[in-house]
Amino acid sequence: MGVLIAKRQGLGLLRALLVLLGVSVLCSVALGTRKGHASLDHRSHRHRHPGHLSLHRHRQRAGKEGQVLHRSKRGWVWNQFFVIEEYTGPDPVLVGRLHSDVDKGDGTIKYILSGEGAGTIFVIDDKTGNIHATKTLDREERAEYTLTAQAVARNTNEPLEPPSEFIVKVQDINDNPPEFLHGPYYAMVPEMSNVGTSVMQVTATDADDPTYGNSARLVYSILQGQPYFSVEPQTGIIRTALPNMDREARQEYDVVIQAKDMGGHMGGLSGTTEVKITLTDVNDNPPKFPQSVYSMSVSEDKVPGEEVGRLKAKDPDLGDNGLVNYRLIDGDGMNMFEISTNSETREAVVKLKKQVDFETKRSYTLKVEGSNPHIDSRFLAWGPYKDEATIKISVEDADEPPVFVAPSYTFEVEENVPQGTPVGRVHAKDTDVANNPVRYLIPRYTDVDQFFSISEDGLITTNRPLDRETQPWHNISVSATEIGHHQDTKVRVNIKVKDVNDNPPEFASDNEVFMCETHTKTKTPCFISLIQSVSAVDKDEMAHRQHFTFSLAPEVAHNQNFTLKDNRDGTASIYVLRKGFNRLTQDVYFLPIEINDNGFPSMSSTNTLTIKVCSCDSEDNIGSCHMAPHVLPAGLSTGALIAILACIVILLAIVVLFVALRRQKKEPLIVFEEEDIRENIITYDDEGGGEEDTEAFDIATLQNPDGANGFLPRKDIKPELQFPIRPGLGRPAANSVDVDDFIKTRIAEADSDPTAPPYDSIQIYGYEGRGSLAGSLSSLESVTTESDLDYDYLQSWGPRFRKLADLYGTKDCSIYDADDDEDS
Repeated sequence: MGVLIAKRQGLGLLRALLVLLGVSVLCSVALGTRKGHASLDHRSHRHRHPGHLSLHRHRQRAGKEGQVLHRSKRGWVWNQFFVIEEYTGPDPVLVGRLHSDVDKGDGTIKYILSGEGAGTIFVIDDKTGNIHATKTLDREERAEYTLTAQAVARNTNEPLEPPSEFIVKVQDINDNPPEFLHGPYYAMVPEMSNVGTSVMQVTATDADDPTYGNSARLVYSILQGQPYFSVEPQTGIIRTALPNMDREARQEYDVVIQAKDMGGHMGGLSGTTEVKITLTDVNDNPPKFPQSVYSMSVSEDKVPGEEVGRLKAKDPDLGDNGLVNYRLIDGDGMNMFEISTNSETREAVVKLKKQVDFETKRSYTLKVEGSNPHIDSRFLAWGPYKDEATIKISVEDADEPPVFVAPSYTFEVEENVPQGTPVGRVHAKDTDVANNPVRYLIPRYTDVDQFFSISEDGLITTNRPLDRETQPWHNISVSATEIGHHQDTKVRVNIKVKDVNDNPPEFASDNEVFMCETHTKTKTPCFISLIQSVSAVDKDEMAHRQHFTFSLAPEVAHNQNFTLKDNRDGTASIYVLRKGFNRLTQDVYFLPIEINDNGFPSMSSTNTLTIKVCSCDSEDNIGSCHMAPHVLPAGLSTGALIAILACIVILLAIVVLFVALRRQKKEPLIVFEEEDIRENIITYDDEGGGEEDTEAFDIATLQNPDGANGFLPRKDIKPELQFPIRPGLGRPAANSVDVDDFIKTRIAEADSDPTAPPYDSIQIYGYEGRGSLAGSLSSLESVTTESDLDYDYLQSWGPRFRKLADLYGTKDCSIYDADDDEDS
């Protein structure tokens, strides 16, 4: 009957066998019940089928609660029922039967079932105690149910026995395939790994009961990925199975792993997962240049640092394993070129280290090496991890500007040389193969005043005389350009102006000297005193043998006031020859001094020393000085004469201008008089005196009606505006502010005075002056004249006559005596 049920449901052979076994057990239980074996004692209970549960046995066990029972090992549990999961037969599955010892079979006993699934999943026949499962059970959903059974009287529902608890377990069948909960998987393994290198472990789970049969026993196998990888059947560890797997040949592998339950035997269920395995890189490939020879070119006008070309060694490795370092190892261009690595493109960049010259060398050869900086020791035998290549660089010709033969030029030329004097020559040449001619030019911004010019062959000449004292150096530039081209080059030219003795000497410091009226400290009867030492300077360069000489100008060489002594060391001493200077009479003296520089040619100049007479105290300390200039009696300097003549010329010009303006103002009146028609109506009959007859009639009477009143103007002067004397004004005071009125009043008085001489008459006045034969009667200059009188006795008259003694009590002495006195 069990086989028939299995075929109707289309179950597998194993499931049919299990169902048959369960039906056989149920039949045996039913047969034993009908034979009267309703209750067994504790000795025979261990042999009873678990599908038949006796409530009496449970009562006996319940009566012994609290006692510690020591029982031998048994192969089954008395209060458990079993039911196979996933049963889908037409009739409910008989789980088991309950029976009480008090049941006589007359129907007075009623069986009641309660607990998990009672009434829904499990039902009981209240008369027979048979328990059936009404639904298909799934062990993976719930593995067991706890139920409670009780026997009561049918009529009174009084419990006949205490409730008995039992468990219904769902018996497992292989109905769940293995599952990979964490798939798909991703793994990495280094390329060139040894065979058996662990990649990763995959794990599958099976929901079936691992303690029952082989349902949950899994076996792993590889379905895809041979011969590169393998998997351990029991652990699921994936390992490499092929040696020398190369990432550069193939980087990724898709592997499929299967897990099968039932120990991998036929009838078991299976599940699969995918594993993506990637080979990681190792440095197992040396760098390699695609070419053995590279050709490059560079123009000669390129500057150092510019790029010449690039090359790259190929390395299929990645990251640090694929890095390549480049260096120059040989060649005739190692000093002219350099190589570096571009950090982004990993290329070798060849750059110019020094400027090349097409005319000197037209090609260079370099040998470059590319090597890996990071080498894996496991693959040293696969080396060497470097490669070499040759670079041939050709130099291209470029149109270069001319080149001067010297980096700079320095010339010398004397000052004051005439225009066109040669200074020096510069030379530049074209370094190109064409060797074009070169022209020269001085940029104006380097020679703004255009002191120099340059010829076609590079000769620099002067345009005008140079002055060393104004500009001792001229720093100019000369530009050289090929004819027909625009590129040029410049060179610095420094021109030194050599000195010529063309500047006269002059005083080194201020040419003013202050002296006292009298020298109270001098006690010698011969008065010669040093008042100043003067020195000279010259704008010219002073040679070692050149020195200055000093002397008084010829016009003052024999003056009686001052003298000069040349010290022959570039200085001169000024001495005063007498006492008795009076600053009220003359407070300033001008002493012209000639200075000669003794150069070649010799230059001299006359410099005026201004000597001011000042009042001093008893200690000869300078007090106040008056600034009214007077010229030495010995004569005037050239500058003073020029100033006086200039003043005279200016005054004459002012007078001439004033007269011209006066005449221009009176011209309209004269024209009016000439055009007066009344001058032609003079008629007279007498003959006689010629011009004197014209005095018989004066036309001025007609022109001046005032004449009829008795006022007649003078005929010996020109008629001009008349200003009558203001009555009561009288003669104005000398300090009158209105000078114009004062002058006009005096002019009117002179014009109206009948006793005044005519305006055009010559007036002669007698006066006494410098040219008088009688000579001067003044005693002011008598001190400078020679006199036989001796006034030294005034020194003994006391302090009241001290001033007079200083003026008249002096004697002239030799300058050498003065020197002795000063030394003493």
